Amino acid sequence: MIVSGVVDNVGGNWLVTKKWQAERLSMLGSSIFAEVGHWKSKAREQGLDVIDLSIGSPDLPPSQRVRQVLSEAVLRDGAYQYPGSRGSAAFLEQAADWLAFRFGISVDPETEMLSLMGSQDGLGHLALALCNPGDIALVPDPGYPVYAAGLALAGVTPYHMPLLAENGYLPDLASIPAEVLAKTKFMLLNYPGNPVSAVADLSFFAAAVAFAKRHQILIVHDLAYSEMAFDGYKPPSILQVEGAGEVAVEFHSLSKSFNMAGCRIGFLAGNREAVGALGALKANIDYGVFLPVQEAGIAALQQDMEGAIPSVGAVYEERRDAFLDALREEGWEVAKPKATMFVWAQLPTMCWNLADPWDSRSISREMLSRCGVAVIPGDAFGAQGEGFIRIALVESRQRLVEAARRIGHFIRGE
Repeated sequence: MIVSGVVDNVGGNWLVTKKWQAERLSMLGSSIFAEVGHWKSKAREQGLDVIDLSIGSPDLPPSQRVRQVLSEAVLRDGAYQYPGSRGSAAFLEQAADWLAFRFGISVDPETEMLSLMGSQDGLGHLALALCNPGDIALVPDPGYPVYAAGLALAGVTPYHMPLLAENGYLPDLASIPAEVLAKTKFMLLNYPGNPVSAVADLSFFAAAVAFAKRHQILIVHDLAYSEMAFDGYKPPSILQVEGAGEVAVEFHSLSKSFNMAGCRIGFLAGNREAVGALGALKANIDYGVFLPVQEAGIAALQQDMEGAIPSVGAVYEERRDAFLDALREEGWEVAKPKATMFVWAQLPTMCWNLADPWDSRSISREMLSRCGVAVIPGDAFGAQGEGFIRIALVESRQRLVEAARRIGHFIRGE
């Protein structure tokens, strides 16, 4: 039992420890984003020009039309009432229309959809709605930190599915023990992925759906990066698989696809029982997404269906090419991802201090302090992330090329 307490200020974030902190919070670990934020603050205090490639927050604004709709909506007198936790009928219907347009799937907006304050909202709360303490959930390793956090808060046991290069960063479902599957409530998939920028095709999703049906498991697919794809690739939805609605739900986000990260809007679609369970939980803990933000979301989805806005994927494809070409010229060869705003880079073998190899966290910290480039260490995403760093392409093309040059000097010890 925790009985004493102190208060610390880490990087400007007040953390109450021990006396006033529930023990379950100790299972979350420290927030890597807060930790790296502290590193960035120290680097800036030392006079460094920091190129921040750590947090995956788009640096571009949404379209002019989206901003216009939002600005007009916030001036309306009736905009400030409680919006309702399910989401407005207009937003859910538009999201359903967009799913039909983008993926050719039919989802009932009344029973098979739920609006969210960004997909992270749903991912963080889903285990509370679906599971009992002691249940098991299958999660990718490496995986986005909210996956593990949501399980910890719900008292759910994670079973880590290693994502390995030799398997194309796809989980080996056949290797999961029968005794684990007997207690498993859901399996989390994320393609295109974060932090690993891997992709999956419909044949993989079809096999996953068949696996889930055999073992009575719900599939939870995080498709936050559906519109960030390159070289002609179009990420599929798991709901395109026949019968997937019986065993799958899918999270969608407007944050990355339409540069609306700060607006906090996304939605869940799929199996009506699971959607209803999360909806019942959220009806008790929040009042939903601000109505003007939902109206802005409708405008974004409409514009995409009209072909009225440039593809966000084209922006990040140009950045990917410029950054990785420049990095290769510096002597660090990293494979080009087919999707997302992230580069999952294995640590260079030619680093200047090979006599004393660094782990992913120490090299990330030293890279920032020595050359002013901020990235996220791979171990923050799970044990399989050690030996990698995640680089977010959230600066201009020119700044990314400059970042590659600085990294080159760093790994050569110049």
